Amino acid sequence: MTAVRRADRRRRYPRASTRTESGEQGSMKLGTAIAEILAAEGIEIVSGYPLNYLFEYAADADIRPVITRAERTGGHIADAISRVTSGKQIGVYATQHGPGIENGMGAVAQAFGESVPLLVLPMGYRRDEAHIAPNFNSTISLRSIAKSVEPLNDANQVAAVFRRAFSRLRNGRGGPVVVEIPRDMWFADVTVPLDYRPVISTRSGPDPADVRRAAEMLVAAQRPVIYAGQGVHYAEAWPQLKRLAEKLAIPVTTSLQGKSAFPEDHPLSLGSCGRAIPRTVHHFLAESDLIFGVGCSFTPSDFATAMPEGKTVIHATVDPGHLDTVVQADVGLVGDAALTLDALLTVLDELVDTDRDRTAVAAEIEQVHDDWLAEWLPLLTSDENPISAYRVIWELIAATDAANTIITHDAGSPRDQLSPFWKCTEPLTYLGWGKTTQLGYGLGLVMGAKLIHPEKLCVNLWGDAAIGFTGIELETCVREQIPVLSILFNNSYMAMETNAMGLSQSKYHTMEISGDYTAMAQALGLYAEKVTDPADIAGAIRRGIAQTEAGRPVLLEFITSRELRISTHGGDTYMSPVPDNFR
Repeated sequence: MTAVRRADRRRRYPRASTRTESGEQGSMKLGTAIAEILAAEGIEIVSGYPLNYLFEYAADADIRPVITRAERTGGHIADAISRVTSGKQIGVYATQHGPGIENGMGAVAQAFGESVPLLVLPMGYRRDEAHIAPNFNSTISLRSIAKSVEPLNDANQVAAVFRRAFSRLRNGRGGPVVVEIPRDMWFADVTVPLDYRPVISTRSGPDPADVRRAAEMLVAAQRPVIYAGQGVHYAEAWPQLKRLAEKLAIPVTTSLQGKSAFPEDHPLSLGSCGRAIPRTVHHFLAESDLIFGVGCSFTPSDFATAMPEGKTVIHATVDPGHLDTVVQADVGLVGDAALTLDALLTVLDELVDTDRDRTAVAAEIEQVHDDWLAEWLPLLTSDENPISAYRVIWELIAATDAANTIITHDAGSPRDQLSPFWKCTEPLTYLGWGKTTQLGYGLGLVMGAKLIHPEKLCVNLWGDAAIGFTGIELETCVREQIPVLSILFNNSYMAMETNAMGLSQSKYHTMEISGDYTAMAQALGLYAEKVTDPADIAGAIRRGIAQTEAGRPVLLEFITSRELRISTHGGDTYMSPVPDNFR
């Protein structure tokens, strides 16, 4: 949503109220009040699956309902809305009571793992049924995967309940906030003045003494590295991060969630972390004497880069609960990433007169990167058949403008194949994730991104395991007119974990899968192509992009090799071989 449209909506709904034009107290249905509150908070889209009465009330308030084919995808769409707006517009996710929210728990858990501010509005069983086993109670069951959970059991408390919900969404570290609304509440009357206005959003900054100590340590360090996480995105601290790097000539890497926080075509960029990394990341982290983590948690994960031991660490985070969990910090800076970097830059201006010369460090980055890339170019440009997924990615890079593209991946191989090579030049153009690695998540993310940025090319990369989870949502793309480009790597086996399932496969043939996904997509109304010849990759990508520009969703299916190579520690090539019974 553009700033002009947000301002217009807030002018239309500056304060939700049950008072009539004459000033007399009126009444409204609870559903109307909720929709008015959402409108006052600048919400333009509610995604999910019926039956949830919110969709009708939202439509009456000019809030667009987006209805998916499966519950959790609605949550993924809402998740992306929060991500690509830095939480300025909150994604809203609504589901049916009982089986609806049961099926949607994965979306809530994913947002919790990724610290995404997400408003979850499940219906609940009637109040007289809510605590009768085995009825699913969101207030109880979602508490372990939400920032807060609260039922709405009194229509006249609607303003207070939603004020608390939005305040938790707009302040501090992100996470899902759940308001469960029993189905018998929707038509209740709000009989007290509603008087709702948008909540405030506050920021906090670190202790000035710690800021000065951190600044002095950064100045004294011989080989510092900046590790930037997604907190930089939510704080919109991109200019400050760039300024700090340039002032002290510090190389910058990002977490997978923080990818695009620093321009990766910048001479000081090392690329992003994750399970797969460019050699530059490993080289500079290994040889660093100080790591400055900003807007990050350092949460351990199989799909994150482990920080090397024995380094001096400055940890800047909005959540004090992240300090010293795994990586022990020498200095902790608790607060908003933008305020933290502003404070650091102010002190650094006192300590350092002019920007440091970055010539030597930039040359070292370039040399390490170019040597690494030279080793990978044969695979990136390979004419092998079946097609190398890396060749598809390389052709996609050549065919697109990174600044005007929002791209994401699915779990497993597509994430590890894409992230080291795709270079972001603008913030929020890469939706990186991976802590809980939920298959099928990427399609919903890219749909949400396209809803907010219809002017950009929005791309999802996934495999034939992931499409089995959410492939039917391609129909949602057609019905809801969301023209995304979906690139499918089809190697006819279940997932990258298959190399550990050789016995199961040999005895019971469990892991080989098949399907004509191109025919399926065409039947659902998409433009789709199946590509088997490497010579046809570039042309198919160009045609697919042209179709999205014409307003049509696209699936490009590439028949790819079963071997996975990962750029990992030291730039070594890790082979994930396919067992003999798969060859």
